[in-house]
Amino acid sequence: MSQLDPRVTAARPDLASCELRGRVEAERFVAPVDHQVIIPALPIRKAPDAAAAMDDQLLAGEVFAVLETRDGWAWGQSRADGYVGWVECSGLSDTIRPVDHVIGVLRTYAFPEPSIKAPPNHLLSLNAGFTAGRREGRFVEAIGLGWVVEAHCLPVGEIASDFVAVAEAFLGAPYLWGGKESLGLDCSGLVQMSLQAAGQAMPRDADQQEAALKAIWEDVTDTAERRRGDVVFWPGHVGIMTDSEHLLHANASSMDVTLEPFAEAEARIRAAENPVRAIYRPR
Repeated sequence: MSQLDPRVTAARPDLASCELRGRVEAERFVAPVDHQVIIPALPIRKAPDAAAAMDDQLLAGEVFAVLETRDGWAWGQSRADGYVGWVECSGLSDTIRPVDHVIGVLRTYAFPEPSIKAPPNHLLSLNAGFTAGRREGRFVEAIGLGWVVEAHCLPVGEIASDFVAVAEAFLGAPYLWGGKESLGLDCSGLVQMSLQAAGQAMPRDADQQEAALKAIWEDVTDTAERRRGDVVFWPGHVGIMTDSEHLLHANASSMDVTLEPFAEAEARIRAAENPVRAIYRPR
């Protein structure tokens, strides 16, 4: 098991997914049972405790494979990016509805009825998914969530043409460790959500993303010129170039998604003994 990444390996000494039988050792193996997220964002935590650190989030419509439940908590694995941890059972349903639409704007409200005057049920973020139901006027029913403005939604498979423009829409969003929604996200959450909106699935953490992009994008680490769309990796950090001179990144220094001169950001991060490790460019 030491060769497997524990962040994305659904295994403990006492329990593991049957999908890992023969690859890990555990006292017992169980079949994962898929559940669907029915709230805007559901934290994946290190422990079954609301005060435990959040490592990742699940957005509405995503699926969580449950291996164990205990006192209102479920331990399992995200089917979206593979992350393993604990989530509150109240945010899950054992009914899986096929997701055919996603939120295509930074955030939008879901209302209990097709009216902008109704007190909203939820605030849904980019990439949250749902099953579309009835249409009425400018609204579409997001089954189980409420009514959303149809112009703010996209059919699954319809993607953004520019992932950098998607990332730029998050400018000013607060920094939140483990977050990937518009109300708070971290550096790798920004990259993951922006690329996902453009049709490119990405792992959750910066080092995982670095490995993924190394396999499919051009390595321009040793190239002096920077371009829009270059993704820059430091140990434990990642950002996106919006042009040859500016970096967009969610960071704990300013505690938000910030656009700043790349030279300034690079010097500050390097001073903390974190030099740039890799830069990848879309092919």
